[in-house]
Amino acid sequence: MIFDIEGLDSQEKYRLLNGGVTPRPIAWISTRSHDGIDNLAPYSFFTVASCNPPVLLYTQVTQRNGINKDTLQNLLETGECVVNIVNSTLLESMNQTSASLDRNKSEFDFAGIERCASVKVKPRSVKDAPVRYECTLREVIPVSDLPTGGTVILLDVKCVYVRDDLYKNGVIDQQRIDSVGKMGGDHFSLTTENVELTRP
Repeated sequence: MIFDIEGLDSQEKYRLLNGGVTPRPIAWISTRSHDGIDNLAPYSFFTVASCNPPVLLYTQVTQRNGINKDTLQNLLETGECVVNIVNSTLLESMNQTSASLDRNKSEFDFAGIERCASVKVKPRSVKDAPVRYECTLREVIPVSDLPTGGTVILLDVKCVYVRDDLYKNGVIDQQRIDSVGKMGGDHFSLTTENVELTRP
C-alpha cells in the first residue's frame, strides 16, 4: 500500500511512523520541578545525536492541548535531567509512569520506583536502571505545535553510570544489558537474542 501524506490526518501519520520505525530505545527521563517534585516519564522517540560532544536527543510529541509535558517544563525551569535506560525487569514499572498524573504528584511514588541521588545533577535517578545518563539541557528545537507534532530536545551528557557487571573491556556488555525497545501501540520488544555480524 502507498500512503500519500497530504491526504492523511494527524493520527494516521502518527500510526505510520510509530508503527514502522521500530524497535525504538526508550529514554526514561527523570526531572525535578522547582517545587521539588520528582517526575519520571518514558519517551521512545530517542537516540544519540552526537558522541563528541556527547549529546542525546529525544522528541516530545505535541499533546492535543498544546501544553508541554512535565518533563520538558521541568527541563526549561531547571536545565537538568537523567536519562535512565530500561531493561525487562523495569518494563512494567516504566509503563506505569506513562500515566497522566497531576504536576504535583511524583511518578516515582505512584509506581513505587526506588530512586537514588545523582552525581552531577539534582534530579533523582532510577536506582535499578542498568545505565543512566546525567544531562543538562542543550537546546530545544520546535518542529511543529500541531497535534502529534514534535519538539526536539538536545541534552548534553555530563556523567554516565553503568552497572559494574555490565562494563567489560572498555565497552557495555550488550548481551547482559537486557534493553527494552518500543514497538507500535502497546507493544514492546525484548533483546533476548543478539546477532553479531562483522562489518565488511
